[in-house]
Amino acid sequence: MKVEHQIRAFEQLLKSYDGVMPLHRHLFAYFKQNKQMGSSDRRWATRYIYSYFRLGKALADVETLKRLAVADFLCNETSSLIIANFLPDFEAQINLALADKIDLVKQNFPNFNLSQVFSFDANLSDDVDRSAFLPSFFIQPDLFIQVKSTHIQVVINQLQANGIITKEIGDTTLALPNGTKLEQVLTDPRLYQIQDLSSQKTGAYFEPNKYDYWWDTCAASGGKSLLLHSLEPNIELLVSDIRENSLNNLQERFQLAGLKKYHLKAMDLLQNNDQILHHYEFDGILLDAPCSGSGTWGRTPEMLYFFEQYKIENYVKLQKGIAANVIKYLKKDRPLIYMTCSVFKAENEDVVTYLTNNFDLKLEKMELIKGYNSKADSMFVARLIKE
Repeated sequence: MKVEHQIRAFEQLLKSYDGVMPLHRHLFAYFKQNKQMGSSDRRWATRYIYSYFRLGKALADVETLKRLAVADFLCNETSSLIIANFLPDFEAQINLALADKIDLVKQNFPNFNLSQVFSFDANLSDDVDRSAFLPSFFIQPDLFIQVKSTHIQVVINQLQANGIITKEIGDTTLALPNGTKLEQVLTDPRLYQIQDLSSQKTGAYFEPNKYDYWWDTCAASGGKSLLLHSLEPNIELLVSDIRENSLNNLQERFQLAGLKKYHLKAMDLLQNNDQILHHYEFDGILLDAPCSGSGTWGRTPEMLYFFEQYKIENYVKLQKGIAANVIKYLKKDRPLIYMTCSVFKAENEDVVTYLTNNFDLKLEKMELIKGYNSKADSMFVARLIKE
């Protein structure tokens, strides 16, 4: 039977995954190794395993396949053989609103508890609306792109010509279905940048001036630098990261974006870098700090299942250590922009309190950008001024 084939494929895939590698990368390697799986097999196995992890630790005592059926019911608007075989009474209700689906699951599984989906509830920042945040894990986030306002209609026309549903958000942002193969649709990669909506919103805190010199400390692939440059093209940039491969990707993105006025340095910011930076003073510093990524777990739901509590404190130590080593290079009266893609208070508000208590920094403003209401990631951003 076809359902038995799907079950076997799911169980083998689940058994192969230990949470060490991001799930999307594991899937790429797994399907490459198991070439006997056709496109339909890959599609259903991917749907099932993402649905399974979106349930977090809820219903942990329920048999695996019935638990998968619950998860698949909550996460999708079309039925599946798993739902039809293990929850046949739910199949006709597949198009219910999410809140009604959750109520139906609670009626049939009295032990179902939303707080067990995200089992780190006690660590959340105070601004998180739990009633909206917890159900958001059953919803696949959108793909967001930033486009120059002068080119946005060209991009919209190309997307719509290929049958892609496009939602315009402001003058420079488009929301698209997740999984859209942009490289197959948009012929000119210079027209857009992939960047989550909440990440784009952090730009409101940068406030660069013409001819400023800014440092993007943990630049990764350069998304925040590109956002900064879009706000003020006449700035100079130092970009750094501990990972040289990230800086290589960054250079490719900068080239496509036409960003040329920058310096590149591979640095471990937990070390003393005075020999490299002894004469540098910056008009602004971006610190998009390494973090738990808990604000992005809607995209990486495997973390709901595999993340461990002790790692939060490890990230906090890393964030404080990096901040302590970069603040001294900031000019007086100029901003440190502290950011994470976390929803944990310890990584956000508590780190800001540590910085204002231990360094000559004054908090100007901060915000938890709540992406869970917009099918986007959630991010924290704070603007601190050196006194």
